[in-house]
Amino acid sequence: MALTSSLIANTNTTVYTSTVSGSQTGNAITCMMICNYTSGTAATVTIYAVPNSGGSVGTPGSVNTIVYQLPVPAGETVSLDQEKLVLSANDTIVAVASVNSALTMTLSTMQV
Repeated sequence: MALTSSLIANTNTTVYTSTVSGSQTGNAITCMMICNYTSGTAATVTIYAVPNSGGSVGTPGSVNTIVYQLPVPAGETVSLDQEKLVLSANDTIVAVASVNSALTMTLSTMQV
């Protein structure tokens, strides 16, 4: 298992790009944690699961939104771990926050 962490901007921020090598077929996201580390600023997060586009990185949009404007109160953490998400090569997870640099996202991943 591997961890990756990213600061989420108020513009589309690629927080994870799936890379595949050898006999590996993909990467499973086992948990997403979004933390609002500010002491007084509530924020929302929108998350996209973007499939690759002909082998290249695709574009986030309404058709691949998986979480829309989820509120994350100041000083709180939200955990999304009820389902696993399996990504192929060049599939990405993209996030955008309503407040610049108030949120971080940590992903737990596993090769499949």
